[in-house]
Amino acid sequence: MMSLAEATAVLTAPGQHFEMEELDIRGVPTRVWKNAPPTLRHILEASRKHDDALFLVYEDERTSFEDHFRAAATVATALVERLGVAKGDRVAIAMRNFPEWAIAFWAAAAAGAVVVPLNAWWAGAELAYALDDCGAEVLFADQERVARLDEHWSDLPGLKHVVVARSRVTSEHIPFTDLLRDESSKAPLPDVSIDPEDDATIFYTSGTTGRPKGAVGTHRNICTNQLSLAFVNARNAVRVQGQAGPPGRSGQNAYLLSVPFFHATGCHSVLVANTLYGGKLVIMHKWDAGRALELIERERVTTFGGVPAMVMQVLDHPDFATRDLSSVKSVGYGGAPAPPDLVRRIKEHFPTGSPSNGYGLTETSSVTTMNAGDDYVRKPDSVGPPVPVCDVRIVGDDGSDAAMGEVGELWIKGPNVVRGYWNKPDATAAAFTEGWLHSGDVARIDDEGFVYIVDRAKDMVIRGGENVHCVEVEAALHEHPAVSDAAVIGVPHDVLGEEVGAVVQVRPGHQVTEQDLQSFVGERLAAFKVPVRIWFRDQPLPRNPAGKILKRELREELVG
Repeated sequence: MMSLAEATAVLTAPGQHFEMEELDIRGVPTRVWKNAPPTLRHILEASRKHDDALFLVYEDERTSFEDHFRAAATVATALVERLGVAKGDRVAIAMRNFPEWAIAFWAAAAAGAVVVPLNAWWAGAELAYALDDCGAEVLFADQERVARLDEHWSDLPGLKHVVVARSRVTSEHIPFTDLLRDESSKAPLPDVSIDPEDDATIFYTSGTTGRPKGAVGTHRNICTNQLSLAFVNARNAVRVQGQAGPPGRSGQNAYLLSVPFFHATGCHSVLVANTLYGGKLVIMHKWDAGRALELIERERVTTFGGVPAMVMQVLDHPDFATRDLSSVKSVGYGGAPAPPDLVRRIKEHFPTGSPSNGYGLTETSSVTTMNAGDDYVRKPDSVGPPVPVCDVRIVGDDGSDAAMGEVGELWIKGPNVVRGYWNKPDATAAAFTEGWLHSGDVARIDDEGFVYIVDRAKDMVIRGGENVHCVEVEAALHEHPAVSDAAVIGVPHDVLGEEVGAVVQVRPGHQVTEQDLQSFVGERLAAFKVPVRIWFRDQPLPRNPAGKILKRELREELVG
């Protein structure tokens, strides 16, 4: 079997599909995929070659690639000609995973707008903050998100149009179907010139100061991810076959979408990848392991995954043994720490399925490293080596590079790294150094270049793949008149990995219950950020001489 280095050399040789070149990007010499699609618009246009093949499956609705392209082109034209969207304008999307989400995304991107996917789990105030922060002029939403925003419209004077999908309620907003009225026309995409370095997306990440930050991704960022995904699959095949060439595949790939489109994984690695490579995308109304098993069988799903918790729920479901899952060829996941034993369980229950575990961030446009196939079986506690266009380094507390095997902060550089945070120059300067992203994750790298995530430097809880920055929840708790001090910590959970917990010091003379505080936080933040367990104390929380709360000490005392 070829080594990783040998297979990489074969695939990236001059003239090969995965050939690389060096470009100057914003003053930083950067290694890029030479043959990556230039822009999202190019990917949408390329999807037409899949013609009448099935693209989107939602409940009993089925949409072909050509039908999807026509719908996206029609909405793109409506955005430009009817709603006045110009290149660079922000167009936001706030809805659950509906086919309209995909159409809106591709329409806005093809029109040259900057697409802003918003977390559909957010409360109204959170949605309103992001809409105001990015300066969105158009919002695509479903009725549930519109209802959450009802009391916030007056705070959004810059929002000119709201387009509502699947609403049974008559309102002053524009029905999504109105933008599709001319779908039968054969009008091309709007005439807009788009460059690889133009802004394409703004994905909001939980902020370390209590407010989310908008990570600004370019067309090159998101298009880089598509070749990185393809490269990992090709390298695995080459190592087995011993020669270059695309891996053989019969039939259409079918991907079960179990994560939100508003995540970098759901958008960059699932929606965009399947649009480009012709995969069938099976959309779940909401995550349910039993329904996932039913859809895997019904739609002959070849790939499923999400975060590790979802895979474990499928494996543990009582209906698992009764379903025909023989179509599954790969099980991939990321977004949260994966138990090393999970790879063994996947190989046991899916003998023909290849497990994979990846690592990436919103700021890296999804994939940075990938561990797949035999390598993952061999090193189940690693997230794998970086893809060839990415460089990684381990940086110690003193700012110098750590020696091999030593632990430090993981820094990442490549054409997938976003250009910065929207209108936040200080946050951008703190997180990026000459093209290097400071990931905030503590890691080490072994002698084969495999990355191991050891801990995280950021004060954060990862709940089932959702990042919850502790300071944001603490800020909400501090607004309650009975709270004198608060510390948010992670509470271990067998399926989700962690849940949100809090330790609260109560003000003298005040009384408050766990349910009181949970309701209070729930009115201000998304449900997944609400503490599931709250410990109360009369005494001050433990702090170091610099005044920082000793959270590790609290975790050891309260949750072990």
